[in-house]
Amino acid sequence: GTKVAIVGDIVHSRVALSNVLLLKKMGAEVMVCGPTTLVPKYMHTLGVKVEHNLQTAIEWCDVANMLRVQHERQDLKYFPSLAEYRAQYGLTMEHLDALEKPIVVMHPGPVNRGVEITSEVADSEHSIILDQVQNGVAVRMAVLYLLAEKRKLSKA
Repeated sequence: GTKVAIVGDIVHSRVALSNVLLLKKMGAEVMVCGPTTLVPKYMHTLGVKVEHNLQTAIEWCDVANMLRVQHERQDLKYFPSLAEYRAQYGLTMEHLDALEKPIVVMHPGPVNRGVEITSEVADSEHSIILDQVQNGVAVRMAVLYLLAEKRKLSKA
């Protein structure tokens, strides 16, 4: 199956757990990667790999789904500083250029350019972030339409 690495603030992300569960159900192999303070201790019980080194994670995966650093939580000191986080977990073109095979880069947004991902990576041929945004809007519209139709039918 496809190998997906979810990188960043796993512990506070609504996206991360949903993706882990759905990707596993769809047959993907999943790895989570981030600072030990931002990766829940129970992750390995879900059948996912746990990694704390970004380069190792992206060498393993076909798809890297980068998660937003939640600045509002930084006062709780989950990591020393944004500069330290960027140095350890910020995805750059240098990381991607060092790979033997190309990978796809995703990000659910909002993106903190220059923290979890550089602008160069976000705007590169590796990135499908704009496709994610476009598809997300279409999916939400479809769900709202279906809910509205169901409501109309239940009142009829």
